[in-house]
Amino acid sequence: MKRPAPIPDLSAPSRRKRALSEEERVLWESVAKQVKPLRKRPAAAKAQAVSSDPAAHHASAKPIPVRPVTPVKAASAPRPQAPPLAPIGRRERAKLSRGRQEIDARLDLHGMTQLRAHRVLHAFLQRAHSDGLTFVLVITGKGKVGGLESERGVLRRQVPEWLSLPEFRSLVVGFEEAHIGHGGEGALYVRVRRAR
Repeated sequence: MKRPAPIPDLSAPSRRKRALSEEERVLWESVAKQVKPLRKRPAAAKAQAVSSDPAAHHASAKPIPVRPVTPVKAASAPRPQAPPLAPIGRRERAKLSRGRQEIDARLDLHGMTQLRAHRVLHAFLQRAHSDGLTFVLVITGKGKVGGLESERGVLRRQVPEWLSLPEFRSLVVGFEEAHIGHGGEGALYVRVRRAR
């Protein structure tokens, strides 16, 4: 009869903490700045949690005074929301694609990083809005052919998302993919909101 094999010790070895590299620390700080807590515990709940701990209760004879939580006053004037986006009408789109409606300005974002493209696009639309322009063409490009699908056409995907943000909706009425003669899926017709 064979003896059973001894059972190996599976307890986890103690792990030493590794220090973060400078690059990892910078990355962590940038992520931590963007994180918002789900909800904050009110001060009264924290005080009750401390006072309900028996060890803390025996350590000090005096009870910790609990301040009543005062309700937060609502803001007097609600913040105006950005107007919703509206599609460009069929007539305007047909006029634009046939050249009967003039495109007032063009912006080419080819070769820009996302950060730079976002800044340039916002400045361009602010200028178009203040100058009273109606239709502008924003060229994003179709993206590099080849490579990974997820890496292709970053600006082509991002620009419509940016235009849907509140900061852009105050400048833009709507947008649609341009006609093939103006760049097709690599460009957008953008209708600029009139200045009041």
